[in-house]
Amino acid sequence: MGVPKRLTEMQMRFSEFVVFGGVDGPMTQAEAAIAAGYSKLRARQEGSELLNPRLSPLVVQHVGKLKEERLRKFEVSYEGHVAELARIKELALKKGSFSSAVNAETNRGKAAGLYIDRKIIKHGKLEDMSELELEAKMKQILDDYSPILNVTPVDEVLEQKPSQTKKVKAKKESGNTSANQTSTKTPKQKEAPSVKISL
Repeated sequence: MGVPKRLTEMQMRFSEFVVFGGVDGPMTQAEAAIAAGYSKLRARQEGSELLNPRLSPLVVQHVGKLKEERLRKFEVSYEGHVAELARIKELALKKGSFSSAVNAETNRGKAAGLYIDRKIIKHGKLEDMSELELEAKMKQILDDYSPILNVTPVDEVLEQKPSQTKKVKAKKESGNTSANQTSTKTPKQKEAPSVKISL
């Protein structure tokens, strides 16, 4: 018994069902064999034999060609991708769906390399750091955010006890309000509140 020279109609249908699936979507070898016209009793065995290169080399070769055809048909190229996004954007604008149009245009920009997604992943926890590492981290934070933080402690406030601090603050506030009421000069700029950070 020799190998046949060409595919039968059932083998060609089987190949198409295996590669492209049916109406309901992808198909298994047995389902493809049944849909191609093979017996339901031997469908699993037929499907296996038809995809065995030693038993059915022509069928396997045809399945390979069909898979390549499918890849070419659905291949994503830069030009096709950008053109499809432009088409989607135009359809969205015609329907008045501006958010969809913006998303399509953003994706076109990403495909063209106009946007760069950058993620920084930091590892480690504060609990795992030594005291020296924590102090270095705090110093780094203070250096990085010094323009928005005023971390210079007021010496008189640091030397006082908590009860004295409240009294001094109350005196300053009452002095400021009376000075503001009597003074007609340009008002002073408010100082940023002082923050105490202890390591």
